[in-house]
Amino acid sequence: MAQSEVNKMVKAQQSYSVEQIEQMTRLWVETMVVGLNLCPFAAPVVKDETLRFAITDADNDAALTRAFLAEVERLLAADEQTISTTLFIVPTGLEDFYDYLDHLRLFESLLQQAGLEGVLQLASFHPGYLFAGVAADDLSHWSNRAPWPTFHLIREAEVSRALAHYAHPEQIPERNIKRLRALGRDALIARFPPFADYC
Repeated sequence: MAQSEVNKMVKAQQSYSVEQIEQMTRLWVETMVVGLNLCPFAAPVVKDETLRFAITDADNDAALTRAFLAEVERLLAADEQTISTTLFIVPTGLEDFYDYLDHLRLFESLLQQAGLEGVLQLASFHPGYLFAGVAADDLSHWSNRAPWPTFHLIREAEVSRALAHYAHPEQIPERNIKRLRALGRDALIARFPPFADYC
């Protein structure tokens, strides 16, 4: 993503309230993740309203780490019928994708240090998401592009149960890429207009 596009995105982010950030993220989940079936396990969580949208106002690394760990504790303390999974959303501070990746590695390390490997896992989403070795304009990146930098806290037990009833889960990423490429950029923006601001 070009620096001018990042600046445009930052300016747009600063104009949104917490409520609007959640509303837009919900719309992204409903229209893109569920609507395009990018994650075949998301629909039941959305339907049951057990997906938590946790928006942090942390403005430095230490505060962001504390906020992340607080969400880990909140998820572990809740039963699945109350909070199945959490989207930890960082509206400002991680606009640079590589800064985001540094925090992703840090958070994964913290989970490991806490003995939560095999209990929780992280999925990653960012408005400027780029898969290594793939052309920057390839639509495959859009499978992991969200309105704001987001860390998805997932219970591994839930994933294992879901995968047990899904044939050929290893084919999901390739299927998603084909679907996104077939739709094309204009159709994706028509489905979720905010993408026009940062993609």
